[in-house]
Amino acid sequence: MSKDKQQINGDIRAKEVRLIDENGDMRGVMGIREALAIAEEANLDLVNVSPNAEPPVCKILDFGKYRYELQKKDKMAKKNQKTMQVKEVRLSTFIEEHDVNVKANTAIKFLKDGDKVKVSLRFRGRERDYTAKGFDVMNSFAELVSEYGIIDKKPKFEGRSLTMFLSPKNSK
Repeated sequence: MSKDKQQINGDIRAKEVRLIDENGDMRGVMGIREALAIAEEANLDLVNVSPNAEPPVCKILDFGKYRYELQKKDKMAKKNQKTMQVKEVRLSTFIEEHDVNVKANTAIKFLKDGDKVKVSLRFRGRERDYTAKGFDVMNSFAELVSEYGIIDKKPKFEGRSLTMFLSPKNSK
C-alpha cells in the first residue's frame, strides 16, 4: 500500500485495531468503533500506520500534520542520498604505458569521488586477433587502480569490446 492511499477514519476496514493515543501511549486492542469514538472525542484522526500488522496498528493524530512530516522526512532522505554514477574510461589494444597511467589517474579520480568506472577496450579490424594483449592491458590497468578500486565485473567480451567494471574500495 502506498503512502498516498493511507487509511484514515472510516477507510479502515479492520474489525479490531491496536490503538496508540495522541500522547504515544498504548491503549491496547479494541473495536474500530470504539477507537473512532476516542479519536473523534480528541478532534483528531484515526490513522492506520501499520496495516499489515495483526491486528492493524492505528494512531490518533492530526493527519495533515502527519502527512507533512512524512513528506519532509522523504525530502531529507532524498537530499542526503549520494547518487553513484558510472564513468567510462576507454583503452585501446596497443596503448602506450604513459597513456595507461594517464587513464588510470582519471579512473582513480572517479573512484575517489565515489563513482563506478566502466573500462572498455574496443578491438578494431585485425586487433581482434590480439585478444590476449587486450586482457593484459585490462589486468595491468586494474593493478594500477587497485589501491582505490576493486573489480566489480571481470573483463568480459561484449561484441567487439572488452569491458570491465570497477567500484570504489571505501564507499562514502
